[in-house]
Amino acid sequence: MGMLRAGLCPGLTQDVIQLLRSRGIKTVVDLVSADLEETAQKCGLSYKALVALRRVLLAQFSAFPFNGADLYEELKTSTAILSTGIGSLDKLLDAGLYTGEMTEIAGGPGSGKTQICLCVVANVAHGLQQNVLYIDSNGGLTAARILQLLQARTPDEEEQAGALQRIQVVHAFDIFQMLDVLQDFRGAVAQQVSDSSRTVKLVVVDSVTAVVSPLLGGQQREGLALMMQLAQELKTLARDLGVAVVVTNHMTRDRDSGKLKPALGRSWSFVPSTRIVLAIGEGAGAPGSQRTVCLTKSPRLPTGIQVTVDIGTWGTPEQSPVLQEDQI
Repeated sequence: MGMLRAGLCPGLTQDVIQLLRSRGIKTVVDLVSADLEETAQKCGLSYKALVALRRVLLAQFSAFPFNGADLYEELKTSTAILSTGIGSLDKLLDAGLYTGEMTEIAGGPGSGKTQICLCVVANVAHGLQQNVLYIDSNGGLTAARILQLLQARTPDEEEQAGALQRIQVVHAFDIFQMLDVLQDFRGAVAQQVSDSSRTVKLVVVDSVTAVVSPLLGGQQREGLALMMQLAQELKTLARDLGVAVVVTNHMTRDRDSGKLKPALGRSWSFVPSTRIVLAIGEGAGAPGSQRTVCLTKSPRLPTGIQVTVDIGTWGTPEQSPVLQEDQI
């Protein structure tokens, strides 16, 4: 807890603080744990005034317990599930993207990470009519591709234009720009500056690796600290503002086993609530647009569930790829 200072709560004037400090009471903890009768006598202060001060400080600084039923009711009223617009992916994610959580899409180059993000953005902006913040850090976003996905959903140009207006795009090519974007977004929501910022339900970061990986490696401890600051910012944004956060991540090869794994190391692996890994389909008969999607982390479903999809059909709602489950 903090130091006692004037204005911290009603009745805590500079004169009162000086009297308390003369008796060794300098912090909030000191005051709330002190014998108030003895303190009142030694400091020449009103006992009732000290009791009132302590009550106000406890109300401001104490963590009050909640029972499980209260937390569950809050979860039910504050959580929404956003469909991705891709039937098999929704099933893999237990109905879709959950607000208040971060979902990571990991995969190698050309695996379809940005394609998923664009499909999700198009569905949320058009199908769900919710606003989206898309943070592009690798230049993979094109307006033409989003318009193409929207045209697959509706021939109505007014509906297409309305959906495009719900998609806010920001470019951030280093971690400091990205942190500024996220903090400005939170500030805009907190101050209720604009209607568009208040109603955002989806934040996409494509990709987090592009701004973090240049800072990691060797003895660059500042890079790790910045990565965890970004992680905290994204998780806080998801929880406090009730939005679904989607980030993309690259793959790297494990030094010992030689197997591919999501980048950014063990510390980052604890950040997302859900993680799916994309892989390009293998085999002589596999078409170039076939992808394997594996659920590797989930708070609700068993991991290891795998589906095979054709990304060539993504973007057309009536052509949902068939789910083929395979427990690994």
